Amino acid sequence: MTGSTTGPVPGSTADPEALRERALAALLAARERTAHLTSCVDEAELTAQHSPLMSPLVWDLAHIGNQEEQWLLRAVGGRDALRPEIDSLYDAFEHPRATRPSLPLLAPDEARRYAAEVRGRALDVLERTPFHGSALTDAGFAFGMIAQHEQQHDETMLITHQLRAGAPALTAPDPVPAEAFDGPDEVLVPGGPFTMGTSTEPWALDNERPAHQRLVAPFFLDTTPVTNAAYQRFIDDGGYTEPRWWHERGWAMVREQRLAAPLFWRREGDQWLRRRFGRVEPVPADEPVLHVSWFEADAYARWAGRRLPTEAEWEKAARHDPRSDRSLRYPWGDEDPTPERANLGQRHLRPAPAGSFPRGQSPLGIRQLMGDVWEWTASDFLPYPGFVAFPYREYSEVFFGGDYKVLRGGAFSVDAVACRGTFRNWDHPVRRQIFSGFRTARDATAAELAELV
Repeated sequence: MTGSTTGPVPGSTADPEALRERALAALLAARERTAHLTSCVDEAELTAQHSPLMSPLVWDLAHIGNQEEQWLLRAVGGRDALRPEIDSLYDAFEHPRATRPSLPLLAPDEARRYAAEVRGRALDVLERTPFHGSALTDAGFAFGMIAQHEQQHDETMLITHQLRAGAPALTAPDPVPAEAFDGPDEVLVPGGPFTMGTSTEPWALDNERPAHQRLVAPFFLDTTPVTNAAYQRFIDDGGYTEPRWWHERGWAMVREQRLAAPLFWRREGDQWLRRRFGRVEPVPADEPVLHVSWFEADAYARWAGRRLPTEAEWEKAARHDPRSDRSLRYPWGDEDPTPERANLGQRHLRPAPAGSFPRGQSPLGIRQLMGDVWEWTASDFLPYPGFVAFPYREYSEVFFGGDYKVLRGGAFSVDAVACRGTFRNWDHPVRRQIFSGFRTARDATAAELAELV
């Protein structure tokens, strides 16, 4: 827990006991996933650093427990500290990922025991805490925040599993094959105002707040994320050899790192292969492209005569219902995600084919806005008007205005508790190890709009 409480979270009219049950289920689901990600490899793999971009898996495991102790046991429950001496070891701001292997970290068995002891006490706090009376406990916010935090680290650990060498450690069924998508390539998103962000979602994080009005001009958006086949056409047309498509910093990255394709791709003869969680396989043409940086997404869009959507454009396409003129929680409505609507929660270890999940499409018919791949937007990570940091500045505020681009929508690696129409992710534009893809947009011309009148 870093910093101090700086502002309130708006309350919720939801039934407190229903929220308590939801919090319990979310905490248990997160811990089950954490256990799976840390029990499928041996101790040496847990303590190794598989990439300087990532922490050793054992650091994430103890960090999860430490955050839970600080927020649920100490801040909410008023309990005495269990292991105050390790707080600084697991402070993400004090120790960059590249240096964490040199720290005197808890060994795997000790980290497991610590996280388990914290969890047992946290469930007791959950049972006894009224869901009202303070900003942290209103609507069970602190419990929802910790469930989201653990799931976010589970996604980070899944990235580490993708980066690690050696035999596969994870298995999951592939998505059910979808019928071939025969819809339009792009959809017109009407211009006009809409409500962006939220002031009512009980577990929304501070950067999603408050709800406010945004005005968006009419634009066209891809109906599905850009596929591997489409991206291969960019490669085959010399996309990585032509500087005119690239941002200056992106072109420097291409030359310095000798990039020629998305991360984990390699060419063998006339075929592209990829490495996916320890397995090498042909790149599937119909899946959304994965492991591309913002610079690569931006270059592709320029090559295609298009652009990346802004964050506001993306959210309007994902949430605004033109029939009711209101913003939905998810593209399909206000109901929670289900397997028929979105590929979330590490249920699969890959994106579903582009055009999947017709039951999850938006009112305008745009598909896969939730799940499968994080989608890069054109926007920098900035606060909304009226932003108030909560429960500590270091969650969002310290990243505003830095070298970060916004990603939206969540990937197959993201749990539903940490994914909604208002959820904002951010990362450096050079990042490729994350489960990132994109879709493109373009302005609607006056002539096109006139034809629709």
